[in-house]
Amino acid sequence: MILPIYLYDHPVLRQVAEPITDLTPEIRRLAQDMLETMYNAHGVGLAANQVGVTRRLIVVDIGEDEGMREPLILLNPTIEAFSEETVEMEEGCLSLPELREIVVRPAAVQVHYVDFRGHECHIAADGLLARVLQHEIDHLNGVYFTDRLSPVRRLLLRRKLERIARGEVLPPYPVVLGHAVVEQRSEML
Repeated sequence: MILPIYLYDHPVLRQVAEPITDLTPEIRRLAQDMLETMYNAHGVGLAANQVGVTRRLIVVDIGEDEGMREPLILLNPTIEAFSEETVEMEEGCLSLPELREIVVRPAAVQVHYVDFRGHECHIAADGLLARVLQHEIDHLNGVYFTDRLSPVRRLLLRRKLERIARGEVLPPYPVVLGHAVVEQRSEML
């Protein structure tokens, strides 16, 4: 089922997500729904709080062109190590439609997580995968990618962010704005 994505300034996006203690049928269904939602919105990653669920769950699929054969479903992901090397890359976010900015992040990370079978796992990632993992784990900690920008750059983005929060920028997928669900724009269908 496609879930609505919560847009910028909704309080759930600033909450720190709670750990998942049991791999229940509801958590399994949520992960599958998140994948469907991410694909529908043409994203490469999605955190549970972006669909209004404050649990530590992310889904990632950067595609076969980047060497990923199947999507990743990560429960309770934590970044254990960062590279000292950093890299600049443009980022966007399904919760911040039509907003893209250059963000500096570590070039590589090591992430600990629980997989969909309940096994403890580690993944070493660089490139786009490292970028997406950091971005989605930030969401679980109540952090937007814009929080990683300089204070001056954030100030320059203020009006764009306010337009998103007021619902003046709506993407072609279902969203939650404030407390209202907003369906897709018909001209985009």
